[in-house]
Parts: sequence; structure tokens; C-alpha cells
Amino acid sequence: MRPALILTTAVAALALGACSNKTQGEATAAGDHAAAAAGHAGEATVSAAQDAAANTSAAVDKAAASTAAAAAKADRKIDAAADAAAKQK
Repeated sequence: MRPALILTTAVAALALGACSNKTQGEATAAGDHAAAAAGHAGEATVSAAQDAAANTSAAVDKAAASTAAAAAKADRKIDAAADAAAKQK
């Protein structure tokens, strides 16, 4: 009876050890997947920030060009009004 109990205990210990190794391997794999997902999320965030910065820069450039064009147009209108006023005197 005693050898059977020892043998059963040894088999149970080996089975638990095998399960523990499998669980540890699965936990390691899950950790690796989580780290990879975090890395991809970080890369996506950087990419989105760069795109937003480029879009903002383009919008600022367009606004500056539009403002300069409007100022030039207003300047021409002021000159034309001044010329017309001078001719009426």
C-alpha cells in the first residue's frame, strides 16, 4: 500500500509540475502579446501625432497665405479708392 501511495504522489507531483510549466508558458506568451500590442499602440499614437502636426502646419501655412492675399487685395482697393478720390478733386 505504501509504495502505491508514493507512486501516486509522485505521478500527481509530475502532473502538477507539467501543468505549472504549461501555465507558465502560456502566461509568458500572453505577456509577450500584451507587450507587442502596447508597442503597436505606441507606434500608432506617434504616427497619429505626426499626422496631426503635419496637418496643423499645412493649415497654418494656408491661413497665412490667405491672410497675405487678403491684405494685398485690401491694399489695392485702398490705392484705387485713393486714386479715385484724388481724381474727383
